[in-house]
Amino acid sequence: MRGAVLNAPGDVSVVDRDQPTIVEPTDAIIRLSTACVCGSDLWPYRGIETVDGPVPMGHEYVGVVQEVGEQVTTVRPGQFVVGSFFASDNTCENCRAGYQTSCVNRVPMGALGTQAEYLRVPLADGTLVTTPDQPAADLIPSLLAASDVLGTGWFGAVAAQAGPGRTVAVVGDGAVGLLGVLAARQLGAERIIAMSRHKSRQNLAREFGATDIVAERGDEGVARIKELTGGLGAHSVIEAVGTQESMMQAIRATRPGGHVGYVGVSHDVALPGAELFFSHVHLHGGPAPVRQYLPELIDLIWKRKLNPGRVFDLELPLEKAAEAYQAMDERRAIKVLLRP
Repeated sequence: MRGAVLNAPGDVSVVDRDQPTIVEPTDAIIRLSTACVCGSDLWPYRGIETVDGPVPMGHEYVGVVQEVGEQVTTVRPGQFVVGSFFASDNTCENCRAGYQTSCVNRVPMGALGTQAEYLRVPLADGTLVTTPDQPAADLIPSLLAASDVLGTGWFGAVAAQAGPGRTVAVVGDGAVGLLGVLAARQLGAERIIAMSRHKSRQNLAREFGATDIVAERGDEGVARIKELTGGLGAHSVIEAVGTQESMMQAIRATRPGGHVGYVGVSHDVALPGAELFFSHVHLHGGPAPVRQYLPELIDLIWKRKLNPGRVFDLELPLEKAAEAYQAMDERRAIKVLLRP
């Protein structure tokens, strides 16, 4: 099969890879309908994370089941499925508590590489969620978004306790931040402030439910949010970047007693203890337990109540994966959909 690999920073190629087979009796093999590039894939692409290439790339996926191991009981060949970026058994104590990304048996899907034609999914019964039927073509991008960025934005909004009567600020205008806006709206937030300096992303944020746009960053961005909230700050802030600047911007834009949901993959973030202590701000986040939300998100997408697929603003064939990475790295695209 064909699959994308990262050879070194800035060097992505599509090569012949071994087609996956059943390894464990709990595995499933799926034929991928679409794949995509995630903002977190840019960390190794930019050399911020160490790469000993070539390594398979990608961790978001939807597709049709081709084969299942002898112990798989909840999915069968021919079904369309969505899975999370961590495989999980969905039965351990951490899974039952709603934190499937901390499953005691978790398997990172990024190690298997979903930017490809086929994929082996470990722990298939706990990881894969079926759709009611074969989806219409226009629903597939939205179902793909549910595999990671929608579920991650959703967790950010839940962790920030977005809801009725609350003002929500979103730090980061990438795919996760924009879908954090969508999630906050769906959860009933009264006011949603999107922080973005890019016109196309501002427009999509408004389409997803943002009521205000703040273009300033850092201390100026914090000051602007406090100005919009009577000097107090937002009740709920979603941090969707993962840098020192974005995290401090999120904390400082939150009112005392408010909540920060941080879902940006953290890189070199250090929190000042004294400032955090006196802020009275709640922090909760981490790798989103997407599997917890998949049944609800699939239902909302299937009933056309959510259209997160709008976040894909460029579509390319898998063979042009290198171009997809370059477009996202240069911020010419929010998120690129790849068709095997």
